Amino acid sequence: MKLLHVDSSALGEASVSRELTAAVVEAQRRAAPGATVAYRDLAVSPPDHLSGELAQVVKFQKDEELSERQGAERALTDELVEEFVAADLVVIGAPMYNFSVPTQLKAWMDRIAQPGRTFRYTDQGAEGLARGKRVIIVSSRGGLYAGTPAEAMMDHQEAYLRAFLGFLGITDIAVVRAEGTALGEARRAEALDAARARIFELFAAKAA
Repeated sequence: MKLLHVDSSALGEASVSRELTAAVVEAQRRAAPGATVAYRDLAVSPPDHLSGELAQVVKFQKDEELSERQGAERALTDELVEEFVAADLVVIGAPMYNFSVPTQLKAWMDRIAQPGRTFRYTDQGAEGLARGKRVIIVSSRGGLYAGTPAEAMMDHQEAYLRAFLGFLGITDIAVVRAEGTALGEARRAEALDAARARIFELFAAKAA
Protein backbone atom coordinates (compact mmCIF):
# COMPACT_ATOMS: atom_id res chain seq x y z
CA MET A 1 0.00 0.00 0.00
CA LYS A 2 1.38 3.38 -1.07
CA LEU A 3 -0.23 6.51 0.32
CA LEU A 4 0.21 10.10 -0.88
CA HIS A 5 -0.61 12.72 1.77
CA VAL A 6 -1.16 16.24 0.40
CA ASP A 7 -1.72 19.30 2.60
CA SER A 8 -2.48 22.76 1.22
CA SER A 9 -3.64 24.89 4.15
CA ALA A 10 -1.57 27.97 4.93
CA LEU A 11 -2.63 27.94 8.61
CA GLY A 12 0.02 25.57 9.96
CA GLU A 13 -0.81 24.09 13.36
CA ALA A 14 -4.11 26.02 13.45
CA SER A 15 -5.35 24.19 10.36
CA VAL A 16 -8.39 21.95 10.66
CA SER A 17 -7.70 20.21 7.35
CA ARG A 18 -4.13 19.38 8.41
CA GLU A 19 -5.36 17.88 11.68
CA LEU A 20 -7.85 15.73 9.82
CA THR A 21 -5.57 14.59 6.99
CA ALA A 22 -3.15 13.43 9.69
CA ALA A 23 -6.01 11.50 11.31
CA VAL A 24 -6.86 9.85 7.98
CA VAL A 25 -3.24 8.84 7.43
CA GLU A 26 -3.03 7.44 10.96
CA ALA A 27 -6.22 5.43 10.37
CA GLN A 28 -4.70 3.99 7.20
CA ARG A 29 -1.46 3.14 9.01
CA ARG A 30 -3.47 1.21 11.59
CA ALA A 31 -5.44 -0.56 8.86
CA ALA A 32 -2.31 -1.35 6.82
CA PRO A 33 0.80 -1.23 9.05
CA GLY A 34 3.15 -1.76 6.12
CA ALA A 35 1.90 1.27 4.19
CA THR A 36 4.49 3.72 2.89
CA VAL A 37 3.63 7.44 2.95
CA ALA A 38 4.84 10.20 0.64
CA TYR A 39 4.07 13.69 1.94
CA ARG A 40 3.56 16.95 0.04
CA ASP A 41 3.13 20.23 1.92
CA LEU A 42 1.99 22.56 -0.83
CA ALA A 43 1.88 25.59 1.45
CA VAL A 44 5.53 25.18 2.43
CA SER A 45 6.77 24.18 -1.04
CA PRO A 46 4.17 25.27 -3.61
CA PRO A 47 4.76 24.48 -7.28
CA ASP A 48 4.92 27.55 -9.48
CA HIS A 49 1.72 28.35 -11.29
CA LEU A 50 1.65 27.60 -14.99
CA SER A 51 2.63 30.69 -16.90
CA GLY A 52 2.56 30.53 -20.70
CA GLU A 53 6.21 29.50 -20.63
CA LEU A 54 5.82 26.82 -17.97
CA ALA A 55 2.73 25.34 -19.56
CA GLN A 56 4.83 24.55 -22.61
CA VAL A 57 7.75 23.29 -20.54
CA VAL A 58 5.89 20.85 -18.32
CA LYS A 59 3.65 19.46 -21.03
CA PHE A 60 5.17 19.74 -24.50
CA GLN A 61 8.71 21.05 -24.94
CA LYS A 62 11.55 18.60 -25.65
CA ASP A 63 14.10 18.03 -22.90
CA GLU A 64 17.06 19.13 -25.01
CA GLU A 65 15.42 22.53 -25.57
CA LEU A 66 15.08 23.38 -21.87
CA SER A 67 17.02 25.97 -19.90
CA GLU A 68 18.29 25.06 -16.41
CA ARG A 69 15.21 26.55 -14.75
CA GLN A 70 12.90 24.90 -17.24
CA GLY A 71 14.61 21.57 -16.69
CA ALA A 72 14.06 21.91 -12.94
CA GLU A 73 10.36 22.62 -13.51
CA ARG A 74 10.05 19.59 -15.79
CA ALA A 75 11.77 17.42 -13.17
CA LEU A 76 9.41 18.68 -10.44
CA THR A 77 6.39 17.96 -12.62
CA ASP A 78 7.65 14.44 -13.32
CA GLU A 79 8.16 13.86 -9.60
CA LEU A 80 4.66 15.08 -8.72
CA VAL A 81 3.04 12.97 -11.43
CA GLU A 82 5.01 9.84 -10.57
CA GLU A 83 4.17 9.93 -6.86
CA PHE A 84 0.50 10.58 -7.68
CA VAL A 85 0.31 7.72 -10.18
CA ALA A 86 2.14 5.36 -7.82
CA ALA A 87 -0.22 5.97 -4.89
CA ASP A 88 -2.97 3.51 -4.01
CA LEU A 89 -4.57 6.06 -1.69
CA VAL A 90 -4.34 9.86 -2.01
CA VAL A 91 -5.39 12.02 0.95
CA ILE A 92 -5.95 15.65 -0.06
CA GLY A 93 -6.38 18.44 2.47
CA ALA A 94 -8.63 20.99 0.75
CA PRO A 95 -9.81 23.89 2.89
CA MET A 96 -12.24 26.32 1.31
CA TYR A 97 -10.55 29.62 0.47
CA ASN A 98 -12.89 32.24 -0.98
CA PHE A 99 -15.34 29.52 -2.09
CA SER A 100 -12.67 27.45 -3.89
CA VAL A 101 -9.49 25.51 -3.16
CA PRO A 102 -6.17 27.11 -2.13
CA THR A 103 -4.13 28.45 -5.02
CA GLN A 104 -1.25 26.13 -4.20
CA LEU A 105 -3.54 23.11 -4.46
CA LYS A 106 -4.70 24.32 -7.87
CA ALA A 107 -1.03 24.62 -8.93
CA TRP A 108 -0.47 20.97 -7.92
CA MET A 109 -3.56 19.89 -9.84
CA ASP A 110 -2.26 21.68 -12.94
CA ARG A 111 0.99 19.74 -12.67
CA ILE A 112 -0.53 16.28 -12.26
CA ALA A 113 -3.00 16.75 -15.14
CA GLN A 114 -0.61 15.44 -17.76
CA PRO A 115 -1.76 14.31 -21.21
CA GLY A 116 -0.57 10.79 -21.93
CA ARG A 117 0.15 10.12 -18.26
CA THR A 118 -2.95 10.85 -16.18
CA PHE A 119 -5.41 11.36 -19.04
CA ARG A 120 -5.57 11.22 -22.81
CA TYR A 121 -7.82 12.38 -25.59
CA THR A 122 -9.35 9.76 -27.88
CA ASP A 123 -11.86 9.74 -30.72
CA GLN A 124 -14.49 9.18 -28.06
CA GLY A 125 -13.35 12.09 -25.89
CA ALA A 126 -11.17 12.35 -22.80
CA GLU A 127 -10.12 9.18 -20.97
CA GLY A 128 -8.69 9.13 -17.47
CA LEU A 129 -5.54 7.06 -16.97
CA ALA A 130 -5.22 7.26 -13.17
CA ARG A 131 -7.80 4.58 -12.49
CA GLY A 132 -7.68 2.11 -9.62
CA LYS A 133 -6.79 4.42 -6.75
CA ARG A 134 -8.82 5.73 -3.84
CA VAL A 135 -8.94 9.42 -2.92
CA ILE A 136 -10.10 10.89 0.38
CA ILE A 137 -10.76 14.63 0.26
CA VAL A 138 -10.58 16.39 3.60
CA SER A 139 -12.80 19.43 3.19
CA SER A 140 -12.83 22.19 5.82
CA ARG A 141 -14.79 25.44 5.95
CA GLY A 142 -15.26 28.24 8.41
CA GLY A 143 -18.95 28.66 7.52
CA LEU A 144 -21.91 26.36 6.95
CA TYR A 145 -22.83 25.34 3.41
CA ALA A 146 -24.04 21.73 3.12
CA GLY A 147 -27.82 21.61 3.26
CA THR A 148 -28.17 25.41 3.33
CA PRO A 149 -29.10 28.00 0.66
CA ALA A 150 -25.34 28.57 0.24
CA GLU A 151 -24.70 24.96 -0.78
CA ALA A 152 -24.02 25.91 -4.43
CA MET A 153 -20.80 27.59 -3.26
CA MET A 154 -19.44 24.08 -2.66
CA ASP A 155 -19.35 23.60 -6.43
CA HIS A 156 -15.98 25.32 -6.57
CA GLN A 157 -14.41 23.22 -3.84
CA GLU A 158 -15.70 19.65 -3.28
CA ALA A 159 -17.57 19.31 -6.57
CA TYR A 160 -14.64 20.82 -8.44
CA LEU A 161 -12.23 18.31 -6.93
CA ARG A 162 -14.58 15.43 -7.69
CA ALA A 163 -14.89 16.57 -11.31
CA PHE A 164 -11.13 16.95 -11.68
CA LEU A 165 -10.39 13.55 -10.18
CA GLY A 166 -13.12 11.98 -12.29
CA PHE A 167 -11.51 13.45 -15.39
CA LEU A 168 -8.34 11.57 -14.40
CA GLY A 169 -10.34 8.34 -14.20
CA ILE A 170 -10.77 8.14 -10.42
CA THR A 171 -14.18 7.00 -9.19
CA ASP A 172 -13.44 5.84 -5.62
CA ILE A 173 -13.69 9.24 -3.91
CA ALA A 174 -14.76 9.91 -0.33
CA VAL A 175 -15.13 13.19 1.54
CA VAL A 176 -14.36 13.94 5.17
CA ARG A 177 -15.96 17.30 5.91
CA ALA A 178 -15.64 19.74 8.79
CA GLU A 179 -17.57 22.97 8.41
CA GLY A 180 -18.62 25.82 10.64
CA THR A 181 -15.18 25.77 12.24
CA ALA A 182 -15.05 29.58 12.52
CA LEU A 183 -18.38 29.78 14.37
CA GLY A 184 -17.05 29.39 17.88
CA GLU A 185 -15.21 26.74 19.87
CA ALA A 186 -18.29 24.58 20.45
CA ARG A 187 -19.15 24.45 16.74
CA ARG A 188 -15.52 23.76 15.84
CA ALA A 189 -15.35 20.86 18.31
CA GLU A 190 -18.63 19.47 16.95
CA ALA A 191 -17.31 19.68 13.38
CA LEU A 192 -14.08 17.89 14.30
CA ASP A 193 -15.98 15.16 16.15
CA ALA A 194 -18.22 14.60 13.12
CA ALA A 195 -15.22 14.44 10.80
CA ARG A 196 -13.42 11.95 13.04
CA ALA A 197 -16.57 9.81 13.11
CA ARG A 198 -16.59 9.90 9.31
CA ILE A 199 -12.95 8.75 9.22
CA PHE A 200 -13.79 5.85 11.53
CA GLU A 201 -16.76 4.98 9.29
CA LEU A 202 -14.61 4.96 6.14
CA PHE A 203 -12.00 2.62 7.54
CA ALA A 204 -14.47 0.41 9.36
CA ALA A 205 -16.29 -0.08 6.05
CA LYS A 206 -13.05 -1.06 4.31
CA ALA A 207 -12.20 -3.51 7.10
CA ALA A 208 -15.64 -5.17 7.02
